[in-house]
Amino acid sequence: MDIQQVKQRFSIIGNAPELNRAIDVAVQVAPTDLSVLIVGESGVGKESFPQIIHQFSHRKHGPYIAVNCGAIPEGTIDSELFGHEKGSFTGALADRKGYFEVADEGTIFLDEVGELPLSTQARLLRVLESGEFIRVGSSKIMKTNVRIVAATNLNMIEAIKANRFREDLYYRLNTVPIYVPPLRDRSDDILRLFRKFATDFAEKYRMPVIQLTEDAKVELTSFRWPGNIRQLKNITEQISIIEQQREITAPILRSYLPNASFEKYPVIYDGERSFDQKTFNNEREILYQVLFDMKKDMNDLKALVNEIMQKNGMVNHFPEKKYAPVFAADMPAKDVHSASPNIQDTEEYVEESYSLEDMEKNAIRKALERNGGKRKNAAADLNISERTLYRKIKEYKLD
Repeated sequence: MDIQQVKQRFSIIGNAPELNRAIDVAVQVAPTDLSVLIVGESGVGKESFPQIIHQFSHRKHGPYIAVNCGAIPEGTIDSELFGHEKGSFTGALADRKGYFEVADEGTIFLDEVGELPLSTQARLLRVLESGEFIRVGSSKIMKTNVRIVAATNLNMIEAIKANRFREDLYYRLNTVPIYVPPLRDRSDDILRLFRKFATDFAEKYRMPVIQLTEDAKVELTSFRWPGNIRQLKNITEQISIIEQQREITAPILRSYLPNASFEKYPVIYDGERSFDQKTFNNEREILYQVLFDMKKDMNDLKALVNEIMQKNGMVNHFPEKKYAPVFAADMPAKDVHSASPNIQDTEEYVEESYSLEDMEKNAIRKALERNGGKRKNAAADLNISERTLYRKIKEYKLD
């Protein structure tokens, strides 16, 4: 089938060469039963490709099941994937089929496969190698005939080096790799996607379609779009709903774009390096890196000031302590009032007494409080998977 027909059928917008290549590979590999690993940043539209593979395969009349591995708590993921026997654990009131049993003769899509626990990875490897699995709480070997398509936004080589992902499983999943390019590498597609989203939202909310001025088009295509297509869609929807003026200028558009300067922290934000250098799995890790950088800068500055003062025979007012940035809003009142008068506004510098684990524990506790104890909402607030949040709550005894 022609690539343009595939795009139309699966609502894929764009003509970037790398995008066309990804679609072509998906169509070509579909008739086989080879495992496919789809890689690409979050928000690029990876979820369309397993559907292409399923619909163009001989399994198209069989089940298609999509599983978000990062959204399932670690304690229940084996039961979700492979099923369980009655009485195998508290709450197992009846036998239950897992996704691999339900998807027999069909296709199963494992999104965020890099989030799977190592014990589950071993079970998955067995399914790939022999088609065999065992329900939780059972000793009976069961068989399934399933096509596995997986996706991840992680640097899998780095995950393997860090012993977070099995190397043998990676090579079994990665029989055929498909790379979905980020939006910043598809500059010609950005305006096409914007027009599509603007038209869709105009129909949805029954209002005129928003239009971009020439300077706004330049602004739109020059932005790096760290959240990719998902971010572009969300911003287009915001503008469509909020702006009374339907002709959008560059200043108006700019007011909807994040204020963060992605050039300021190139090592952190440069998505072009996400597959061959250090990667950050979520915004929390980025925040920690920024905090470390700020602490290092302050310590370097303090050392420089001490050196200058010593050379000029001045008294050293900066004792050898390590400092880390915190906000006055998070400090006890007595510490705020006793803080140095030389430091202004809401930002204060205090002796570092909190470890990274303390900061993480505090952030999780506050997120749970903000969301009334609802873990799903707290996980979304922290931009981490529910499974990771459950693990952290257990680790820090925050139940």
